[in-house]
Amino acid sequence: MMVDGGGLMDQRKGIMKIRHVNNKVRYVKRPIKKKNNRSSYRERKDPKVLQKLFDSCREVFKGPETVPSDSDVNKLCSILDEMKPKHVGLSKNMQFFKSKSVAKGTPSVSYTPIYQCDEFSLCIFFLAANAVIPLHNHPGMTVFSKLLLGDLHIKSYDWVDSMPPPESQPRLAKLKVDSVLKAPCKTSVLYPTTGGNIHEFRAVTPCAVLDVLGPPYSKDDRDCSYYKELQHSALSDGESSRVNEGGSDYLRWLKEIELPQNSHMERIDYWGPQIVD
Repeated sequence: MMVDGGGLMDQRKGIMKIRHVNNKVRYVKRPIKKKNNRSSYRERKDPKVLQKLFDSCREVFKGPETVPSDSDVNKLCSILDEMKPKHVGLSKNMQFFKSKSVAKGTPSVSYTPIYQCDEFSLCIFFLAANAVIPLHNHPGMTVFSKLLLGDLHIKSYDWVDSMPPPESQPRLAKLKVDSVLKAPCKTSVLYPTTGGNIHEFRAVTPCAVLDVLGPPYSKDDRDCSYYKELQHSALSDGESSRVNEGGSDYLRWLKEIELPQNSHMERIDYWGPQIVD
């Protein structure tokens, strides 16, 4: 069964795995082998982990203009911290994650939606080695990111001033995170105005990231904006002085831009454990 263009899928009944085709990831059916030991029993219970996350999201996310309480954030983090690749049908032994080859052209970024409603969404992002999800924001959103596989460089900022500048003018931001995460690791959380709401993902190795967004993006009032860092030479004297006063290692002027060229993100179908709505 073909998921979409460029992906090869085994058509034999009862098979599901992921293949790596031109540095792209594809879900495909994989055989389920029966074993009579306790470890096998636990593996067959894996779908309940994703279901637990879904049920908790139902309780935590109350819709736009709301931010989860500290206790609710801790609740979701405790579930996500324990999640493993197998809980969404992935494995480090899949060819996509084992590949050491460098793709020709722009390394691929794919995503697979697991669930979406008005209150929250669950999705997985797949980044080939050296692939980039460019610097972007999450307006009015609380986002939980769980790195399931790979090494991922994250760079994130928060705005220094609460009021946006005049249109087309750069805006001062403070660096929050500039580091490489290695799976398995703790869940990262960003909030509408704190925690690194504007961030960039750059894959050091092939990666899979499970994202929980509440509420999800909306073209009506929560559309995604993209940014670029301005070099010091491009700043006015007044802008340069603000950076110098705040510490040039932590402050940057960011300018909103159109979606960068070659930043195409391909959608693929989800074939992992299912949730019950």
